[in-house]
Amino acid sequence: MVGLSASVIDRRRLSGYDCLPVRKTDREEQVAFLFQSHRSAVFARHGVVATSQPLATMAGVRILLAGGNAADAAVAAAAALSVTEPMSTGLGGDCFALYYDADSGKVYAVNGSGRAPAGLTREIVERRGLVSEKFQFADPYHPLTITVPGAFAGWCDLIDRFGSMPLPALLAPAVELAGEGFPVAPLTALSWEKSAERLRRAGGVSLTIEGRAPRQGELFRNPDFARTLAVLAEGGRDVFYKGAVAEAIAACVQEAGGVLTVDDLAAHCSTWEEPISTTYRNLRVWECAPNGQGIAALIALNIVEGTNAARYPPLSASRLHLLIEAMRLAWADCRRYVADPAVFPVPVEGLLSKEYAAERRKLISPERATLTAEAGVPPSSSDTVYLCVVDGRGNACSFVNSIYMSFGTGIVPPGLGFALHNRGANFSLDATHPNCVAPRKRPYHTIIAGMLTREDGSLFGPFGVMGGFMQPQGHLQVAVGLVDDGCDPQEALDRPRFFLPEACPSSRVLLEEGIPKETVSELARMGHPASVVAGYDRLVFGRGQVIVREKDGTLRAGSDAHADGCAAGW
Repeated sequence: MVGLSASVIDRRRLSGYDCLPVRKTDREEQVAFLFQSHRSAVFARHGVVATSQPLATMAGVRILLAGGNAADAAVAAAAALSVTEPMSTGLGGDCFALYYDADSGKVYAVNGSGRAPAGLTREIVERRGLVSEKFQFADPYHPLTITVPGAFAGWCDLIDRFGSMPLPALLAPAVELAGEGFPVAPLTALSWEKSAERLRRAGGVSLTIEGRAPRQGELFRNPDFARTLAVLAEGGRDVFYKGAVAEAIAACVQEAGGVLTVDDLAAHCSTWEEPISTTYRNLRVWECAPNGQGIAALIALNIVEGTNAARYPPLSASRLHLLIEAMRLAWADCRRYVADPAVFPVPVEGLLSKEYAAERRKLISPERATLTAEAGVPPSSSDTVYLCVVDGRGNACSFVNSIYMSFGTGIVPPGLGFALHNRGANFSLDATHPNCVAPRKRPYHTIIAGMLTREDGSLFGPFGVMGGFMQPQGHLQVAVGLVDDGCDPQEALDRPRFFLPEACPSSRVLLEEGIPKETVSELARMGHPASVVAGYDRLVFGRGQVIVREKDGTLRAGSDAHADGCAAGW
């Protein structure tokens, strides 16, 4: 990226694009691109934490400075985010994590998502009149959408296997933030305000200030949550799933009209699973296995790998068309096949085969959008927070935690200080679909965590883009930026993105402000129902974090400008 002449930079500006190709070798056309960024990447040697809230980032850094590792810092940051972004995450939701262990050079995956209550059936949902014409929950905030919150068990399991510090030390920063209060960040205040009315209707007034959302810079205290965290720090997971917290959750849900019981909570466990992966150029891209939707990003990357997308300028219509079309095909497969693999076998190997990608790639027209793509037949075989940590020894944690839609159901069990998620709203209510709601079944999950490793197995870095169905689309676009264009983490995150909001082949395309007008017009001419999104509405394009570890151990990190957060290290 160095050595560009002033004339090249001037031509870049005059072209209306944010980039120009620069020949790097005589042997083949490899291109690098110069992008305008909102901020510089963060460089460090001994450890980096990147989150969507500066106070949560510092909670993780405190743990690293105290001698903790990437797993320790990730849990501390996740707990702090539960305090500072209660509309997006918390103990009332689920989590997933990928962990790169420097000693073994292996990537591990923990699935911290909960299951449906034993008493939840499609028949009950139908009797309540909650089946919509599209076989979804007619009311996505209904208490019947509350599945077992798996986040806290996921935190504990990650620490039990890879952590080096006791749970009380890791939760201490979050306890301080909740008890002493914290000044609310600008974008957080905006999101809080948008959901304040639903919180009031659901009885979650303890997460407001006299019924209203806290304002930007206003101090917010959550003494109930501080007490809950302190109790859990001492008592561990049994307090949450078998003790007083479990009893309070179950009683509150049943009073509201749900069916979650103490037995459902007591039966919960996380699962350690083999992560799924594919190669993309000279790197391997890792995701958590279904019931998560990370496979959609891998399917799309496999398709893109065999196209000439990398030769086009990143914000050109030709490049974006190919990425969008690959994503449409990936959605067709993902929404057809992803479900709880314990109930319905997911053909992961077939979906990720290069041969299957080659067949799917033939369906892409270089000139026209395809809005009617259907799922293939593979060979047999909202609101969320994302954070990542790399420590000085080269361990890395890619971590995502969510209560799904803003404040989930909005239901806050009395005295606990956190809202309960509505993850069950992602179940299908089509009795023939693999993801149809059923007792003790995990729903289709939107939250995903990504990791990149090199051909020799060494760590390249953790990455992720939070935000409902934007997440695999964000993973695709950030990975292409990092791998094909040589972007640093901040440049990759600052690049304007596209979003298929319906997460299906026929979806309209939202284009982030900053994509050239010529590109928007050309995509529309090609048949993409495209529109530009500006201002605060750009939050729909997700909020990401990336850390790259160079071969000499130097760390480079970026944090998305769509959020209030930052990366920090030393």
